[in-house]
Amino acid sequence: MKSIFKVTGAVLFGMSLAAQAEVAVIVHPSNGDSLSQDEIQRVFLAKTKTFPSGAQAVPIDFDDGVAVKDMFVSNVLSRDTSQIKAYWAKLVFTGKANPPKTVATDSEMLSLIAANPNMIGYIDAAKVTADVKVVGTF
Repeated sequence: MKSIFKVTGAVLFGMSLAAQAEVAVIVHPSNGDSLSQDEIQRVFLAKTKTFPSGAQAVPIDFDDGVAVKDMFVSNVLSRDTSQIKAYWAKLVFTGKANPPKTVATDSEMLSLIAANPNMIGYIDAAKVTADVKVVGTF
């Protein structure tokens, strides 16, 4: 009986930690823009190709199956993964847009964003480094 309580407690503790995780939307440190959630959505859904300042905005996404991508899609884009896949399938089919370039790891995301002032991406907030600027946490 005690082992059931230990397992249940461990599961609940793990769920509470997962619920506290945040996604940080990141840009190059020289980027002076501040972005609302709506503006971030517009960039990542190919509804705009520029930052509020007018500079080109190049979104970088994670490969499917990366946990932080699911958090980003849910918390920032206010959709689920299947809705995003259907959204991009429609845009690609109609020739209106292509999905963002993807990366597989946090280090790839950080190095791309740190090296290019036009790029915008996201990462688990706990993994942010001084090489990038956070424009929002969700």
